[in-house]
Amino acid sequence: MSTDSRMLVEALGRWADRMELAAPELNALDGQLGDGDLGATLSKCAANIRKAIAPPPADVPGIFKACAIACTKASGSSLGTLLAVAFMTLTKETAGKSQIGDTEWPGLLAAVRDALSARGGARLGDKTVLDAIEAVRLGLEGAGPEGRLPAAKAALEAAIADFRERENRIGRARIFAERSRGLDDPGMIAARHMLESVG
Repeated sequence: MSTDSRMLVEALGRWADRMELAAPELNALDGQLGDGDLGATLSKCAANIRKAIAPPPADVPGIFKACAIACTKASGSSLGTLLAVAFMTLTKETAGKSQIGDTEWPGLLAAVRDALSARGGARLGDKTVLDAIEAVRLGLEGAGPEGRLPAAKAALEAAIADFRERENRIGRARIFAERSRGLDDPGMIAARHMLESVG
């Protein structure tokens, strides 16, 4: 099965709804060791994206580009900036495509992972959203056609549980590295909400 522009717009609508609902939880998580503005930033991104895709751009890369521009207008958490980078990376990676095949998503997520690492300086194992992206990528890559989404969700849950007892190694949370043990990384939990919103 492939994702065309109509399906992508519908998925982004569900994503926006979920970001707004999850905002209080994400703010509270972020506030444990950070600025407490993650949920607010993602909620702003959601509102901006709704406007950017109504009416929707004509093709898949156009939709991703509109989302990238929308996220750059939402000040606040660094994850908002990284989200803009992620959408711009998807814009470049899907250039000329009218749809995205299911088997293409692991490669797209790898490109996003690398772009975010280059932009933010985080590496796999630092207990950030990168680790969530990699878990989802591996889950998708190792599953058959009918089980990709459940496998991705299971892989992400396993990663969240694994990283919970680790220390944050980057960002403001690294200053309180010892206190970060036993706490979920807000970016990873945001990724959970994003994944659950698509289906």
